[in-house]
Amino acid sequence: MTLLRDHDLARAFDHASSTYDRLTGLNPGYRADLLRSARRLKLPGDGAGLHLLDLGCGTGASTRALLRAAPRARITAVDASAGMLRRALAKPWPDGVRFLHLSAEELDAAGEDGVEGPFDAVFAAYLFRNVSDPDGVLATVRRLLRPGGRLAVHEYSLGGSPAHRALWTAVCQGVIIPAGTLTGDRALYRHLWHSVLDFDTARDFTGRLTRAGFTGARALPLAGWQTGITHTFVAAAGETSR
Repeated sequence: MTLLRDHDLARAFDHASSTYDRLTGLNPGYRADLLRSARRLKLPGDGAGLHLLDLGCGTGASTRALLRAAPRARITAVDASAGMLRRALAKPWPDGVRFLHLSAEELDAAGEDGVEGPFDAVFAAYLFRNVSDPDGVLATVRRLLRPGGRLAVHEYSLGGSPAHRALWTAVCQGVIIPAGTLTGDRALYRHLWHSVLDFDTARDFTGRLTRAGFTGARALPLAGWQTGITHTFVAAAGETSR
């Protein structure tokens, strides 16, 4: 299968945006796992004085997790899908949260659209499988982080065991793709299935972070059925990140 990329993927998310929250709500622990990953940034106190970037915010579930982890932080949330952003903007947010229609690749023009670092931390949930150039996006993230700033990536990244691939395929074929077919979004959820199989293993993505200049890169497991399928990757920007 040819994976969806760039504008095609953004359009697919636009179409799926009206049912996206309902479908993710069927995933046990979806929001609790996002909060666990946000808390793994280990942000100080209540986040007062911090500026955070939510990269690939979708309908705002990851933004809400960041806000719960650091309720007084200032958060800039960006996404490539206008439809997903409309769903996010329809929800109540405090004054310190703003949303921008930008892809991860467009962040390289930092400042032109109001995305100006340095950021104290970056949170990216379900993003890196979906970008055409993950190394380029990581380089941009590293430049936008202050020296020592934290990155947390919440991502489907298999543990490397054949059992993890088999379980993921069974869940996709038995639950995810049939649900997406009912909503008219079969292509997007088939993309989800294959994008996970084609993406880095947890070990490989940890190595990718290290090669991009991040320090202390680690893959942390998540509980429940997603153990070995979804991980939180945490790392810090080196002193030469800007």
